[in-house]
Amino acid sequence: MREQLQQLLEGRVMQCVKQQRGKNPCQKIERKIDSLGRRDAEIAKARADGRIIKKEEQGENEHVYYLVHFQYLIQQKGLMYIEEEIEKRKAVFYRNQIIEDVELDLPEFDLNKESRLTFSQEDIMNTEYRLAYSYNRLKAVQYAERWWNSYNPAYIKFENDCTNFISQCLNQGGAPMRGHPNRTLGWWVRGQNYSFSWAVANALKVYLANSKTGLRAREVSSPDQLLLGDVICYDFQGNGRFDHNTIVTGKDANGMPLVNAHTYNSRQRYWAYEDSTAYTPNIKYKFFTIVDD
Repeated sequence: MREQLQQLLEGRVMQCVKQQRGKNPCQKIERKIDSLGRRDAEIAKARADGRIIKKEEQGENEHVYYLVHFQYLIQQKGLMYIEEEIEKRKAVFYRNQIIEDVELDLPEFDLNKESRLTFSQEDIMNTEYRLAYSYNRLKAVQYAERWWNSYNPAYIKFENDCTNFISQCLNQGGAPMRGHPNRTLGWWVRGQNYSFSWAVANALKVYLANSKTGLRAREVSSPDQLLLGDVICYDFQGNGRFDHNTIVTGKDANGMPLVNAHTYNSRQRYWAYEDSTAYTPNIKYKFFTIVDD
């Protein structure tokens, strides 16, 4: 079964890459190829490796849940870099033959309901004190590279972990916490307790847009203005509620950001997420560069 999954993955990836356009179930890779083409880039090599995490018997069918680690060697002008991504999938076997293979949507994060408790302007501003700090971009990026596909046991872990991961990176870069123990105030984590801005995508976006003390950021108009260690926020539906956050860990040959992220664990992914299954034509972005003293 492990060998069958591996053959399926390698065949699907390589056929799409070689043909550049596919009639087979590889729309996600096709979107990636289209996105790369607009940047004068291409996939030089690709590989995929699967790891089974759970099996369930359902009548005569066996449902196999597994993780896929995709690696793409991207060639762009004179630059070569490796983009990586983790995908959660389910394969259905009937009499030891694969009859279905689909990508899984992650369950909703419970905190998204709680995060409707929005900050008041007074809480966000919190100008009674000012925490001086120097943001170490190198340390933030090093942390993002170290933990992009695993979880630091020193921090709380969520199934929908994207914002928690970005907060960890910012904290490792020296950004100071503030606001404990009020979950609607500031940006902080203490053991199993945390502010909404630490763990909820929309709440972190609101915090970065408004904070005047402690961790602070300035919104810029385009992604090429971002530096390593900066943050991009994503509103996939374009409805004003932001769903995802990433951290800039590199630049491509055109000076555009490459990002790392959790939930759908990714490394050195092109910032626009045009190849994501969550992408819609209505997507909106916010670009925040971290400021310090």
